[in-house]
Amino acid sequence: MSRPIAVGVDGSEESLAAVDWAADEAALRGNGLRLVNATRWAEHQLQGVKVSHEDRADEAESVLTAAEKRVRARRPDLAVTAKEIEDAPTNVLLAAASEAELLVMGSHGLGSVGGFIIGSVGQEVVAEAKSPVVLVRPGYGDAGSGASGAGNRQKVVLGLDVSEVKDELIEFAFDFAGRHGVPLQIVHTWHLPFFQRHRAADDTGTEAEMASALSGAVRPFRDKFPAVKVSEVSNPGRAAEHLVEAASDARLVIVGRRRAAKGSHVGSVTHAVLHHASCPVAVVPHT
Repeated sequence: MSRPIAVGVDGSEESLAAVDWAADEAALRGNGLRLVNATRWAEHQLQGVKVSHEDRADEAESVLTAAEKRVRARRPDLAVTAKEIEDAPTNVLLAAASEAELLVMGSHGLGSVGGFIIGSVGQEVVAEAKSPVVLVRPGYGDAGSGASGAGNRQKVVLGLDVSEVKDELIEFAFDFAGRHGVPLQIVHTWHLPFFQRHRAADDTGTEAEMASALSGAVRPFRDKFPAVKVSEVSNPGRAAEHLVEAASDARLVIVGRRRAAKGSHVGSVTHAVLHHASCPVAVVPHT
């Protein structure tokens, strides 16, 4: 039996965008949808403004009921469950991710420095979740960037480092593109050593070498997913900049995150894409 797609719900604009994306994706995959909301007792509130658990639970029920109605209006045949859990949001979302095929969360709109704002809960969940996490921007439904309406977003983008090829990451990208029936663009970037940067022959040789390495890494998945149309892009430069640019007309951009034996870590490229890509971003954990 397939695992559900889980989505964190708090009633905000960005969480409703995540609900829409998750509902569309669950319907496309034939999965159920699980709505989760976290409530917790704030230990250090002033006595005069302390909110009881009953009040928090009532608010959570209202938020979940509204989200469930939204899903049923959008996807009437979708199996939906909703649950309020009394625990810290990070704990609730990580637990939901461990039981889900995907975890979907909303990310805030543009901040004052021109990037999307990923809250502390979102950053912790992305860094520690055992399943892929998708972050969705406000206005997802308007952009039409998912299963229900692609608009001009007719590709999926994967950022790939050929020096550290991870099957989980590539397979997720091919599978997603295949399910959505859109092309997959795989982006790899590289840098010449400083002492070679002004020698054209070295530049040409490295370009050919990197392109060959990228093709070799992707070839087994081309064979496994023959219906997916693939383009490979291997260019010098900064990976984050190339991925953010490619994401401007993408349905989803996919990046990886190493599972650490101790602690958690989100690399600089993934961090930059999370904050600057205009489309939904999937972070896929790998060994």
